[in-house]
Amino acid sequence: MTADQPHKDRPHKDKFDKHGAYNEGIKLVKSQNAATQQSMSARAIESERKQPSLATQPAPSQPERRKAPRAWETPPEPVPAPQFDDYRPIVGDAEINELRFLARPLKGKTVKMVNSTAVGGGVAEMLNRLVPMLAELEVTTHWDVITGGNDFFEVTKAFHNALHGTEYDLNRSAQEIFLAYNEQNRQRMQFQEDVVVIHDPQPAALIRSKRDSPGRWVWRCHIDLSNPNPQVWGFLRPFIDQFDAAIFSSQSFARQLPIPQYLFFPCIDPLSEKNKELDDSYVQQICDEFGIDRSRPIITQVSRFDRLKDPVGVVQAYKLARKYVDCQLVLAGGGASDDPEGALVLKEVKEAVGSDPDVIILDLPPWCALQINALQRASTIIIQKSIKEGFGLTVTEALWKGKPTIAGAVGGIPNQIIHKLTGALVHSVEGCAYQIRYLLTHPEFAAQLGRNGREHAKENFLMTTNVRRWLLLLRVLMGERTVLQA
Repeated sequence: MTADQPHKDRPHKDKFDKHGAYNEGIKLVKSQNAATQQSMSARAIESERKQPSLATQPAPSQPERRKAPRAWETPPEPVPAPQFDDYRPIVGDAEINELRFLARPLKGKTVKMVNSTAVGGGVAEMLNRLVPMLAELEVTTHWDVITGGNDFFEVTKAFHNALHGTEYDLNRSAQEIFLAYNEQNRQRMQFQEDVVVIHDPQPAALIRSKRDSPGRWVWRCHIDLSNPNPQVWGFLRPFIDQFDAAIFSSQSFARQLPIPQYLFFPCIDPLSEKNKELDDSYVQQICDEFGIDRSRPIITQVSRFDRLKDPVGVVQAYKLARKYVDCQLVLAGGGASDDPEGALVLKEVKEAVGSDPDVIILDLPPWCALQINALQRASTIIIQKSIKEGFGLTVTEALWKGKPTIAGAVGGIPNQIIHKLTGALVHSVEGCAYQIRYLLTHPEFAAQLGRNGREHAKENFLMTTNVRRWLLLLRVLMGERTVLQA
């Protein structure tokens, strides 16, 4: 087995420009990310080789696995949303005070967010916190979700995959289904807000209402458009051109458009159920329910059962690594209401696993945020072996929890993982297996990656930073007149 070493010969910045495109001006600059590496000295490597490793210890007996824990099968009672002041211990007084200052000229302004699902997936998670946080700053924000039949979501899932570069033959029927459901939603919705934000391709044709709307329209693209299928992009492009601005999650996703483009990194809420600190007793309880042995190394991937997340590749990497180190694999995921392929992919994963008792597959409903949090915190290593990715908030979650993280070097993931500094980037099943083996046999290096990753997430990928970007963009879109009247 050989190491998978991305960006081997290219220097890599170890910090993002704090005063560049995504911070102050937030204007997208189409420049390639410089890749960086931080190599350990020979002395450090030799020191690590002497460290004891869980992976080399004999495996104790596995706890009895329960068939179906019931506590998570019904949605829990909603928890009170955090207030801005609750974030002060995490990000500091200065950042919270700055947000309140930036929001003053926007008091009383209105925003509408539109996407394709209220639960499941990173977009819904972000909007669940962004909308109330803007409202607390007295920027009234509405959130609408488009509706559609199975035929619509089958078409938009095919569009999603095609925009990530997969082959697809766009026919007239798919175009008509897409346009018909967009028109139904357009007739149902009102667009009287000062700014309307359309998330991703599914509702893109709602832009037809712009001529009757008083506000500015923004297309927020969360997916990787670096190599889109030309037929699908050619079909969608005339709609995108009509927006007043576009937002992308990575510099490499930018397209040649006649409108301004901005760079927004997606984010996580550090006080959400999925990311808040947990008592170790609760983490142990969840592991007991799912039959996970915390005395042995735990490798975890949390993601939808989606081919672009490559769960079958994760199983293959685990099987290769198991030839050299002891570990368990947890695949925790579920589906989203706008993704009809999940059940089929889950079946493929189960077939790849076979009868291996050390692989735990968890098909969880979308309200299991606390359980996901506990699984991530129990993990020795977290993987996100995507082969296409818009950004990968599960990577952000892992970094925030201080976990050594292995992820595919695709999409927006390299903005989060700087190879050998905040995590490990891989390009193949074999490379993923190598990194699993290496990190399990070098625990001190793995721990340092975790510490670096947490600081990187704190500086760049928390919800308060995202709110700041939105406030700046809203001020830009509404013009200097709004600022001067404040």
